[in-house]
Amino acid sequence: MDADERAICLYLRASPGQWISATEIARRADGKRRFREDPMWASQVILRLVDQAFLESDSTGHYRLRPLGRRGKAKKWISPRFRRILEESGKFRSTIEIEDEYPDFTDATQLPDNQCISGSK
Repeated sequence: MDADERAICLYLRASPGQWISATEIARRADGKRRFREDPMWASQVILRLVDQAFLESDSTGHYRLRPLGRRGKAKKWISPRFRRILEESGKFRSTIEIEDEYPDFTDATQLPDNQCISGSK
């Protein structure tokens, strides 16, 4: 992953789940001086990141980091006491899943080798 791809991932990581236009990414990801010199510098980099499945795009040309799934997360009880109460009452038959309010996004400061999102694809 080159410096341009890393800069775009770091910028998009600051606003998880929010769709941002390519012009706004080019303006804010690597400084206003770079944007003044070449306003379209980010377009090729963004397309590369979309092809590598690090970014998602919508129909209006806005982009965001692809959220990570819930893979590898262990199911936890809210409290061992609740588990015991439910098991003793006989009303407990299976686990209860609670969905996160926000999807997980990568920590782009700790990027693995040549990846923006660990476990993508």
